Amino acid sequence: MPIDISETGPYNFSSTELKWQDFWLKNDSFGTDYSSSKQKYYVLEMFMYPSGKVHIGHVRNYTIGDIIARYKRAKGFTVLHPAGWDAFGLPAENAALKSGMHPDDLTRKNIAVMKRQMLSLGFSYDWKREFATCDKEYYAFQQKIFLAFYKKGLAFKKKSEVNWDPVDRCVLANEQVIDGCGWRSGAPVEKRMLSQWFLKTTEFADELLEELDNLPGWPEKVKTMQRNWIGKSEGCSLIFKTEDGEEITVFSTRPETVFGATFLAISPDHPLTGRLAETDGRIKAFVENFKKGSVAQEFLDKQEKIGVDTGLRVRHPFTDEKLPVYVANFVLMNYGTGAIFATPAHDERDYAFALKYGLPVKRVVDSPQSIAELPYSGDGVMVNSGFLDGLSAVEAKEAVILKLCEIGVGRRKVFFRLTDWGVSRQRYWGCPIPIVRCDRCGIVPLEESDLPVSLPADVTFSGSGNPLDNHPTWKYTKCPRCGGDAIRETDTLDTFFDSSWYFLRFCVNDPNNGNLLEKRDIARWMTVDQYIGGVEHAILHLLYARFFSKALCECGFIDVREPFENLFTQGMVCNATYRRENGDWLFPEEVRKKPDGEYEVAATGEKVIVGHFEKMSKSKKNVVDPDEIVKNYGADALRVFIVSDTPPDRDFPWSDEGLEGCWRFINRVWRLFVYMKSCGICAEECSRMPKADDLASDIQKLYKDFQRTIKNVTDSVEERAMNKVMAHIRDGVNSVYALLEEAEANKEVFSVIVRDLIKLLAPIAPHICEEAWSMLGFEKSVSESSWPEYEKKYLEVSVINLPVQVNGKLRGTIVVDIDEDEKSVSEKALQLPSVQAALAGRTPKKTIFIKGRIINFAP
Repeated sequence: MPIDISETGPYNFSSTELKWQDFWLKNDSFGTDYSSSKQKYYVLEMFMYPSGKVHIGHVRNYTIGDIIARYKRAKGFTVLHPAGWDAFGLPAENAALKSGMHPDDLTRKNIAVMKRQMLSLGFSYDWKREFATCDKEYYAFQQKIFLAFYKKGLAFKKKSEVNWDPVDRCVLANEQVIDGCGWRSGAPVEKRMLSQWFLKTTEFADELLEELDNLPGWPEKVKTMQRNWIGKSEGCSLIFKTEDGEEITVFSTRPETVFGATFLAISPDHPLTGRLAETDGRIKAFVENFKKGSVAQEFLDKQEKIGVDTGLRVRHPFTDEKLPVYVANFVLMNYGTGAIFATPAHDERDYAFALKYGLPVKRVVDSPQSIAELPYSGDGVMVNSGFLDGLSAVEAKEAVILKLCEIGVGRRKVFFRLTDWGVSRQRYWGCPIPIVRCDRCGIVPLEESDLPVSLPADVTFSGSGNPLDNHPTWKYTKCPRCGGDAIRETDTLDTFFDSSWYFLRFCVNDPNNGNLLEKRDIARWMTVDQYIGGVEHAILHLLYARFFSKALCECGFIDVREPFENLFTQGMVCNATYRRENGDWLFPEEVRKKPDGEYEVAATGEKVIVGHFEKMSKSKKNVVDPDEIVKNYGADALRVFIVSDTPPDRDFPWSDEGLEGCWRFINRVWRLFVYMKSCGICAEECSRMPKADDLASDIQKLYKDFQRTIKNVTDSVEERAMNKVMAHIRDGVNSVYALLEEAEANKEVFSVIVRDLIKLLAPIAPHICEEAWSMLGFEKSVSESSWPEYEKKYLEVSVINLPVQVNGKLRGTIVVDIDEDEKSVSEKALQLPSVQAALAGRTPKKTIFIKGRIINFAP
């Protein structure tokens, strides 16, 4: 006889989750089957840095990936879903300086802590594939890759002005400078001239740009960011001559505006600037001041446009006018030629500079509509431009290039904004560069037999300089070419080098054979079918990884030129912030809500300023600890919550009320499973399922509607709309609850529905589903079961996604029949965690319901 469902006790998540986590590990449930003939699927979340603590942003990222991995296994794919650690980097070295703990010991400790957290969340990783980039086997092979790049001309050393982070005390790539500050330290970046190692990313500039068109599975915003960063510019170079005959070559993408040029601007790093600074104190002081900022274009674009008149004058190639030459802070030496002709009427940057220094502004392009305000950068008809007058800007560009070439002062040119990647870092905790310097032989690459160049364990972290450079013995060695004394390269590689090929290492079945890029294995698994990570990596990791794949192909290691077939960029997890009126941040537990809706400090009654939802940050005290949530609610409740309500590509607003709602949902599902067992629902009954058309009308409708649920969940997973997945599952649960009293008399139908419900929920809440699967007598584990198939002939029911609002603000959607009545729709809508959070325990005073259109609650 069925039990009273209301008397079912709460779900014991603690023992259940540990039980199944142990089962998965002992049975290697998620191990990769390299011998399988099934279609492969490679799902990968971006490499985790072992900072010491998993945060909620990680949980969202990895939950999305885990749902996809579990779903694809159920769909019959053989899945590669690995995890590892991006373990080198400055934070560990800085922590070592503060704590006295060696970076290797600290890193291994952090990995152990974070791996325990990952296991407690039930992620279905193949842990046999685990490695860290600080493993000697990994960085030894990375040194082999570097040597191959060097021999191919893709790695080289040169003197260059670089971004220097004075806090982290190392060089930063342009991509690592954000608003003039270091991406990790936040310190203002300085310019320094150093001898650095570079990778020749520009070698593949055209391919990196063109292949973006062949990546339909990437978000358009990411492809646009990469296109802009690569920055292909077509134009021409032209020569201006000073009065004493010295030539200044400039590059322009808009040579048709040359008749509007009223001055030239050269970079503070231009060779001519250097010569002038030797005798001109004004120029020397300007250059010294310029070196206090970043060399990144974004930083320069935001700076005030300033310069200094050199006193030089050049002749215009067509009008013979004399134009002044300025040294200007907005001209970069590493783009174009380090010199431009300025047309203030048609360039915002030139216009601001001209106004500041009282220089002429000469219009040479008329807007097609009317006289536009200056500066005008659009298309139009040429005016005040001699032989170009009357031509369109497009026609004039071609005409002026031909003329400049004809008179011998110009050449058609293509330039890229992309620069070669500086990979030298002045730190200990990184991959050593396998190069020595010999007085007799110069720069000498090591032989493969000399690898690995291992990091010395006996280093001192004083906070001053690179510990490798200060090591008393490690840096001294013998030249492999002549046998004489030599000095090791003491710079180590940028950690983005480490993370630019790790996805290839995961493919290798037997890494112990020494070949971490086994071609056969890589051909089996690459490309990555689904890559998941933050959009903030669009022009750092993602661009570097694409370059690496092409470079490795050129060196003969692999045959895959694009690494990631599909890319999903999840939004951030945000939380409210609380501050005292003096600006001090408060933890949420230090705050309480008053009856009038205002907030106060619980201990003192002081007024609290509540901020908007912001990215979680320790400094703002709005971080949520996943360990505490797993301890109090369980991993499944957290996993359900982190993908509920909000589309996964958007920022997710954290809500304690929403989490509570998901915990209630987990218990509601558990009560359902326990009740069904008491009704005799079990695996054996599934085989006795009668024809759906022979069922009673209400049971028949339940079965047919559940076919739609299966389809909707399937479609939503394929679309990566995990919030819709949960909405459809909730709808299915509600449908079963509505006919509970019919379960015992219809065991066969309910056994099939409950079986498929468990399968649908399992990728999101795997622990409770494994327990229910076992409890109801199904074979093996739900992780080994196949995805439910729906009967297409029963999909003709008209259903919609109905918007749900509270006080006119959209809080989510629910799946309803197009003719569903208000009472049923209200019950479903009020179960959404986001609606419960918005109502905050209040009963709606008014409900506005338009059938098939919308439902809105007014508390």
